[in-house]
Amino acid sequence: MTDLTRKTAAELAELMTSGQASSVEVTQAHLDRIAVVDGDVRAFLHVDTDGALAQAKAVDDKRAAGEQLAPLAGVPLALKDVLTQEGVPTTAGSKILEGWKPPYDSTMVKRLKAAGIVILGKTNMDEFAMGSSTENSAYGTTHNPWDLTRIPGGSGGGSSAAIAAYEAPLAIGTDTGGSIRQPGAFTGTVGVKPTYGGTSRYGLIALASSLDTPGPCARTTLDAALLHEAIAGYDPMDSTSINQPVPPVVEAARNGDVAGLRIGVVKELGGEGYQPGVEARFHEAVELLTKLGAEVVEVSCPHFQYALPAYYLILPSEASSNLAKFDAMRYGLRVGDNGENSAEKVTSLTREAGFGAEVKRRIILGTHALSSGYYDAYYGQAQKVRTLIARDFAQAYEQVDVLVSPATPTTAFAIGDRVNDPIAMYKNDLCTIPSNLAGNAAASFPCGLADEDGMPVGFHVMAPVLRDDLCYQVGAALESALAEQWGGVLMTKAPELEVTR
Repeated sequence: MTDLTRKTAAELAELMTSGQASSVEVTQAHLDRIAVVDGDVRAFLHVDTDGALAQAKAVDDKRAAGEQLAPLAGVPLALKDVLTQEGVPTTAGSKILEGWKPPYDSTMVKRLKAAGIVILGKTNMDEFAMGSSTENSAYGTTHNPWDLTRIPGGSGGGSSAAIAAYEAPLAIGTDTGGSIRQPGAFTGTVGVKPTYGGTSRYGLIALASSLDTPGPCARTTLDAALLHEAIAGYDPMDSTSINQPVPPVVEAARNGDVAGLRIGVVKELGGEGYQPGVEARFHEAVELLTKLGAEVVEVSCPHFQYALPAYYLILPSEASSNLAKFDAMRYGLRVGDNGENSAEKVTSLTREAGFGAEVKRRIILGTHALSSGYYDAYYGQAQKVRTLIARDFAQAYEQVDVLVSPATPTTAFAIGDRVNDPIAMYKNDLCTIPSNLAGNAAASFPCGLADEDGMPVGFHVMAPVLRDDLCYQVGAALESALAEQWGGVLMTKAPELEVTR
């Protein structure tokens, strides 16, 4: 079956369950696809060919023996290189961890393996998830499959690009300020940030511990929901994990009925600075939901305008603490250990060689914000703003069931276009950051192509804590309605990759 890579995860699962395809065949098809296109896309940092085929064979053997398998058993997946996988290189996109092979699996990987999901390899990312374009990776830039001259978003651009290039039907990303949803918007795929604490952070190389959230990436709403269900749930190894049932995300994705649902359009997330094509597709999507029976009103969240500066004080502060462990003493890169340099000198030389410019920038900013005399003025004030943003959400959810906005102010921009302008780069996350600060659920769903450049636009849905199912409910309704216009999901409108190799 030559078109296996074009199937959704749900379709592949059905083919394997019915005996029309094996997991080894499906996995090999995706490995072959990676071999053909990834030289141009550069989504993967490490392809675990032998390991993936061994996992696939194990699933086939269990199925042949009549064992009861999970819904996604045998389906391949691309894993963001910030989650530990025993014996597989894990770098977080940084030279300081080059060649490191973890001695244990993250909870995320354990759950993927328990579900029989086949891990193809590790995907590229901005170093330690610090970035919005995947240009900050120490191992080169990932390219957007829709246009190889453009960025795929970040920090999880590798995961989203792998899906958009049909190298994998599913992927795992992590979302600290939009790093799942923003790449999803830029690549025409589905990206979901679960409720903070709804997915485990154990084994996730931390950036900002109060913000980091692993979540699913896929080409369809149902695929994302099936993956969400497989990876979510309480984990005693994570002190921030929520001991509550997983929301009924699969049921919501299959339902997709928004009749009577109250939807709030966030007044502050639009207008000046937003690309006309992005706003046009967003408003068309809102109108479509209205026709499907949703009640749409405008909602004001006045403190959202302060989310960006607050985030870029809280995140660097937590990062400066989390990254202090990379000191050349325990694991990873070590530079200058010649028997003459002091431990402090070796640490300094290692960090100079191992950390990239953006990581250094944020460590310095965070250390300054936490320093004596500045803590209350910067970090303390940012946390107060965080509280105000959470209150904005709470007040909004008294009026509506979900909030919506564009996922990003613009479509994907050219590689190199903003690399020397950190402020312009940070503004990519204007719409996504508030949900990280508040900890609620949010997701980006494809809603069309911008008139100016023909690039994908994302529709952003924000739901209350542990109401992740509402995101899928809206996404499924929108996807179904738009599929009638497009003849399928948005990816059916993507140009075929012009492979140069």
